[in-house]
Amino acid sequence: MNRDAEFGEYVAARWGRLVRAAVLLGCSPHEAEDVVQSALTRCLVKWSQVQRADDRDAYVYRVLVNTFTSSRRRRWTGERPTDDLPDRAAPDEQDGVHDRHTIDLALARLSPDQRAAVVLRFYADLTEAQMAEALKVAPGTVKSRLSRALRAMAVDPVLADATATLDPPRSPR
Repeated sequence: MNRDAEFGEYVAARWGRLVRAAVLLGCSPHEAEDVVQSALTRCLVKWSQVQRADDRDAYVYRVLVNTFTSSRRRRWTGERPTDDLPDRAAPDEQDGVHDRHTIDLALARLSPDQRAAVVLRFYADLTEAQMAEALKVAPGTVKSRLSRALRAMAVDPVLADATATLDPPRSPR
């Protein structure tokens, strides 16, 4: 299989998850597609290195996180995209909207390092070793970032309100 065909298959299989990971990192949906496209362009240029990597997914997620971080460092602030107002969704499409919004708010309260750790662990489903490789940090650093992030999320009032509505009231005994 040639390089372009293999890269095309890789992108086709992972595009949606990469875009969602970028959204969870803090991008708008449209910006997420741009960030993923930039990250994958970098990966295509170095595809032979990606192929030789111990874990291709960890390598690509590292490029994605770095591309996202770089996009936030830009000094030029010419165009600022805004969220589009969607057409009214069908009732069954609205079920997860509140949950997604709650998660987005909770993730926004985390530091960029903690947010990346949560997204890579619980959304991208990377192991601690893969996360360490993706973030270019020691495994112990991954554990501490994730631990701090989970502690912060445990006391987050937005998540507490959301989980309170899920728990049925208990009757006193």
